Amino acid sequence: MTNEERLAFVMKLRARGIRDTGVLRALETVPREQFVPRRFIDLAGRDVALPLACGQSTPSPYEVARLLEVLGVEPSHRVLEIGTGSGFVTAILAKLAREVISFERFKALAVEAKTRLSHPKIENVKVFWADGLDIAPDLGIFDRILVNGWLAKVPACLLGALGVNGRLVAARPHGAGELPQLFALMHDDTGRFTQVQHGFIRATAMLEGVSRGL
Repeated sequence: MTNEERLAFVMKLRARGIRDTGVLRALETVPREQFVPRRFIDLAGRDVALPLACGQSTPSPYEVARLLEVLGVEPSHRVLEIGTGSGFVTAILAKLAREVISFERFKALAVEAKTRLSHPKIENVKVFWADGLDIAPDLGIFDRILVNGWLAKVPACLLGALGVNGRLVAARPHGAGELPQLFALMHDDTGRFTQVQHGFIRATAMLEGVSRGL
């Protein structure tokens, strides 16, 4: 994509209701074509989800923008991402946050994402091949947690990793035949968790465990 094409695409996202200038700027500067399989490069500039290896997919830019706008990342934040996928969202988070720790359960995707993110301008990201729904306490506390999929229940380990005034964004299943519901879980300074709904979003189920075969 040319710079003009990226700018035009970002303007379309703004027209659809995305207002976070930091998110829009990051989407404009991160080349999506570098984070999709080669056979889909010609579709990278379109607002569509694209297939990845291991039966997974990378979300459409509009869905990415919605997730990140709800997440509300600031430059001082330490962010945990569950589901690295192609690394596209990870690269955008790297532009928005101080540090990004990302987990991917599929080894092939984790290896490819590490390669794509091995860039001189991306020094604040670490990608792990591991189960992001069963993280160890020694990872520390995060200001923001992004789950790239839907969960029937948020694991206790993620709640324990969310700092005071932190925010976790994910989706949860809704009614039969309906899209999952996007939500943000806020951890206030009294220790309580408050959930806010943000409408429907296309998302796939997050799977537990590490995939040994792929």
